Amino acid sequence: MDLSNASVHPVEDPPTGEGAHAPRVRMKDIQGMPATLGGLGLRLCQFLFSAASLCIMATTSDFPSVTAFIYLVAATGLQSIWSFLLALADIYALLVRRSLQNQQVVMVFTFGDGVTSTMTFAAACASAGITVLIDSDLGICSINHCPQFQTATAMAFISWFVALPSFLFNFWSMASR
Repeated sequence: MDLSNASVHPVEDPPTGEGAHAPRVRMKDIQGMPATLGGLGLRLCQFLFSAASLCIMATTSDFPSVTAFIYLVAATGLQSIWSFLLALADIYALLVRRSLQNQQVVMVFTFGDGVTSTMTFAAACASAGITVLIDSDLGICSINHCPQFQTATAMAFISWFVALPSFLFNFWSMASR
């Protein structure tokens, strides 16, 4: 009867003491995430474009006559406040060299970014529809503030476009835990 003989292969002994249970090492924070220069840049751009949209739309005399424009003012106002507060948090975290990767903090950032960016996008879409109606379909752009409406709508779209990466980075960070 032919039987195979067991062969013994040397195995390295696992390290004992400190080396056995070393803490997990986090990857370097990706630019665009909270408490990074890229994240601060995104927040400042969100704030600037949403504040510009808010100011342009609020300075027109007849924006309160259209519900979509009122919604745009409300959404960009909320986006401006949210982005400004998170920019301050990013500045503080960068100055004291702290990470904002706490699970609860990331959840709040993700939820806030999701809500404000969705509201800004919806308001910009509604306002774009109204500006197209006023300009192309009704042809009464000459008696309205069409250039201001279009500029404010474009600024809201740019604000949403800059807010989307912040939401996606925070969502990815939250989902990878």
